[in-house]
Amino acid sequence: MGFKCGIVGLPNVGKSTIFNAITAAGAEAANYPFCTIEPNVGIVPVPDRRLDTLTEMIHPRQTVPTTLEFVDIAGLVRGASRGEGLGNQFLGHIRQVDAIAHIVRCFEDENVIHVDGSVDPLRDVEVIDTELVLADLESIERRIARIEKQAKSGDRKLQADLETFRKLREDLNQGRPARSSELSSEERSAVRDLHLITAKPVLYVANVDEDTPAGDNHLVEQVRRRAEEEGAQLVVICGKIESEIAELPAEEKGEFLKELGLEESGLDRMIHAGYRLLGLLTFFTAGPKEVRAWTVPAGTRAPAAAGVIHSDFEKGFIRAEVIAFDDYVSSGGESGAREKGLLRLEGKEYAVHDGDLMHFRFNV
Repeated sequence: MGFKCGIVGLPNVGKSTIFNAITAAGAEAANYPFCTIEPNVGIVPVPDRRLDTLTEMIHPRQTVPTTLEFVDIAGLVRGASRGEGLGNQFLGHIRQVDAIAHIVRCFEDENVIHVDGSVDPLRDVEVIDTELVLADLESIERRIARIEKQAKSGDRKLQADLETFRKLREDLNQGRPARSSELSSEERSAVRDLHLITAKPVLYVANVDEDTPAGDNHLVEQVRRRAEEEGAQLVVICGKIESEIAELPAEEKGEFLKELGLEESGLDRMIHAGYRLLGLLTFFTAGPKEVRAWTVPAGTRAPAAAGVIHSDFEKGFIRAEVIAFDDYVSSGGESGAREKGLLRLEGKEYAVHDGDLMHFRFNV
């Protein structure tokens, strides 16, 4: 169980180049707007050193990482919320993802045209944000009009929902995204079925040139301040360098990154930032046949985690045998952890921790 992250931005900011680099899916990348019309989807394995460690200890027949799904959505333009540049179609694609990776151009290149004629990352961010807010505002207005007709009956639930949507409308009219609205859990539940775009968490990805792959430039600093104001994540990445890394054999990638002064690739940084963004964690199942990583939201209870593996595991859940990753490694494996009393039996209320090694007991 991974998550779906939509890659958005203006045309020619490097979305498809970055998508190609991190997924090797071969999405077409060219120097003209709307190169990507139908969204390209790439499913990539999530690199995890803990998975490598378990594989070295157990020597299973196969090792299966968890995965991350990237969706390359066509470049939005000013007026997208009114259908400009196939905007309605593209906005519909964004509604289907769990989070948004907003690619922002932070490099100068006279050979790559900019739709507005100059490089200005904050202006670019504002264009995208405005279109997303307007799209959500249209959805809210339609829902308010419908509820106002129904609420005349005096239904308290409808009246409460109406107040919630009016509150959201006010925020959107002020240019504030839905994710910043102060809503209760009941209010958020009332608007969930609208799949508001601005309610989705955002990761800013500053696409830089080859001269600043590990550092910053004045354009990146503008985006960084914007992200800090919003409480959003920021990743700095060089699409061109990531393209080169993607073509290297696995054994050469580490050395190449070291030469550039980088500890990990842009893909790794995007995944780690994405995990923080959505509050995800990884647990493992391990044995001689297979070592495998699984992804669940933080706070997931043991039965639901078992259900990620197979629905029967959740239905017939009895208990989970759990060993923390560090305890597993320090004990030399499962038998050592058992001897030291580090293997725990957990019930239905147990919340899975990141790095747990889990074995589920269940009734068929």
